[in-house]
Amino acid sequence: MIFIVKRLFLILLLSFFSLNASSINIAVASNVSYAMQDLIKEFNKKFPDIKVKVILGSSGKLTTQITHGAPYQLFISADMTYPDALYKQNIAITKPRVYALGSLALFSKKKMDFRDGIYMLNTPNISSIAIANPKTAPYGKATKESLLNAKIYKNIKKKLVYSESASQTLFFALSATDIAIVAKSALYSKNMKHYKRDQHWQELNPKLYTPIKQGMVLLEQNIDAREFYHFLLSDEAKKIFKNYGYKLP
Repeated sequence: MIFIVKRLFLILLLSFFSLNASSINIAVASNVSYAMQDLIKEFNKKFPDIKVKVILGSSGKLTTQITHGAPYQLFISADMTYPDALYKQNIAITKPRVYALGSLALFSKKKMDFRDGIYMLNTPNISSIAIANPKTAPYGKATKESLLNAKIYKNIKKKLVYSESASQTLFFALSATDIAIVAKSALYSKNMKHYKRDQHWQELNPKLYTPIKQGMVLLEQNIDAREFYHFLLSDEAKKIFKNYGYKLP
């Protein structure tokens, strides 16, 4: 009898916790993936019962999914263009807010001489360069803008290897290409810390591209998603973004 009572109590206890626990689905631009684990960990200190499920991709592809009814409550983009579009279509329920400013960096798994900056891409010893697709990835758009402003795009166009997202660009640099133009935030992840500044990577001259204002929008009236939305604008979140190489708005 005592065993049955204890078992019933355990079942009721588990049912209580499952009823009080909740989860949110957030669509996240791949460049933010490196900071996301730390952001969720900090968020769960205040809201331990909210499970944050992350779906990664390029901002363009995630926007397409959202317009086709993907069940996301929050969209964290790599720029303002896609959140603006969703708001104008009355899909997003909040105006886009800038949560961080992204930066570009040159990266190679091999030690290189970065003294010439972006112009090193024009040298014959570099035959393949990974960049994100400018049509779907804001970091790719900023990369192409940098190459055009440096007046080397036509010269190196045949060397370019396009990836679907900022995170895939880094994968290409580690596995296939001589060099890449990546999200600077990727170089602050735990797996990348053994690559040294000015030996394996260098920040790209920010004067070559329009500042990458990264924006977010709420997609549903969801209390838990709104809590995470406000957390991303908090001092705690700003500190984490800064630790991953982002500039603050």
